[in-house]
Amino acid sequence: MKISGFILLLTAALILSACASPKRGDAEYAPAMPVSYAGPVEHTDSIYQSGTAWLLLEDIKPRHVGDMLTVTLQEKTDAKKNADTETNKATDNNITALKFMGAPITYNNRDILDTELNSAYDFKGNADSKQSNSLTGSVTVTVVEVLANGNLVVQGEKWININQGDEYVRLRGIVRPSDISPDNTVSSERVANAQIQYSGSGTFADANERGWLAKFFNSSWMPF
Repeated sequence: MKISGFILLLTAALILSACASPKRGDAEYAPAMPVSYAGPVEHTDSIYQSGTAWLLLEDIKPRHVGDMLTVTLQEKTDAKKNADTETNKATDNNITALKFMGAPITYNNRDILDTELNSAYDFKGNADSKQSNSLTGSVTVTVVEVLANGNLVVQGEKWININQGDEYVRLRGIVRPSDISPDNTVSSERVANAQIQYSGSGTFADANERGWLAKFFNSSWMPF
């Protein structure tokens, strides 16, 4: 009964975790609305109006909350690890037979106290691990906070509906304004504390995912 209850509890936990998959319109990644820094517009008889002026020579780089920035994804990781271990150990012990009054102690003409011990140990292990990941593309994010030193906290997401499934890219991190290029883009390699998530949902994503029972048998909860 205890084992059955444990399996039911684990099944419920796996089902709940599956239900917590990202959805469109998540408030956590909602774009930040800009804050108005301008005071009330004062209309004068002049042609120039400060509230409606076009700043043609103004830098387009983001500086305030709500400003937009395009992050080009240029992520590539390669990891490789090799381990080779070999251990050898051999032991030989000989114990000379004891003698009583100058004569060996025998039984049926055999030395019963003559002992020889031999032991050998040989171990060899080899491990090889290699992993490679690549992610390219772009995602436009908004500034959600301006830090005291001028750096920008940005976050955003992009959802794409393809056939019977959705694919999304989520990004969050800190950008230094000097790393932003004149066309208002920055490489993901320049984003500090970057949190990049790329995944999908729908029919194709479900087909590539293991079932909850297979996850259980391949998890650390499996006691055997």
